[in-house]
Amino acid sequence: MTAFDSLDGTNAEALRRLAAGARGIEVIWAREQTAGRGRDGRSWSSPLGNLYVSFLAEAPRGRPPAEIAFVAAVAAGEAILGCGAAGVDLRYKWPNDLLVAGRKAGGILIEGDGSGGLAIGIGINVESAPAVASWPATCLHDEGAAGTTVEVLRDSLIAAFLASFARWRREGFSPVREAWQARAYGIGEAMRARLPDGSVFDGVFVALGDDGALLLDQGPQGVRRIAAGEIMPMAG
Repeated sequence: MTAFDSLDGTNAEALRRLAAGARGIEVIWAREQTAGRGRDGRSWSSPLGNLYVSFLAEAPRGRPPAEIAFVAAVAAGEAILGCGAAGVDLRYKWPNDLLVAGRKAGGILIEGDGSGGLAIGIGINVESAPAVASWPATCLHDEGAAGTTVEVLRDSLIAAFLASFARWRREGFSPVREAWQARAYGIGEAMRARLPDGSVFDGVFVALGDDGALLLDQGPQGVRRIAAGEIMPMAG
């Protein structure tokens, strides 16, 4: 693991290392980020007291890189539940958020270098909950896990990710998909999916596809496969 007191972003550092030819698994941790990013270029507030880790890795040949977001989510969930937060209501919100008690407590950012190298960023709110425009936020300390420290959670996350990644390489996506679905936010419920182009589809979130796509049952229109976007509960 390479540790920094302050860094523009752990994923930015991971991408720099990939550009310089780094391969194999590496771990980058920063106590704070000065220019943290989320999906779609959104700013990710990154003060001291929360967890910011990125992994360098390569997707196994023949496996869609998108699957690794779910590998990372399951690992993050296992780390949270194993670090003094066993009683929290932890959910995975498609495609890349971690919810505790219905509020956003973390997120995942996957970026590639175009030649198979991946930067897998994971941020978890431990001591504070920076405002998130799209969803209410929380932190582990506010949800009954006041004894959880960044360092202990970091070490637990690294161990969980390495184990989850190895299992994915060995057994494929099926066990990852099963573990993710067991804590999926909104599964079996009426949801609204908003795609990157702004189009909106309503239906029942019935399952996670075998490639990580969201499967939305639209009744007579059939089941729609959604590869990218955001989901939210349907009003009323």
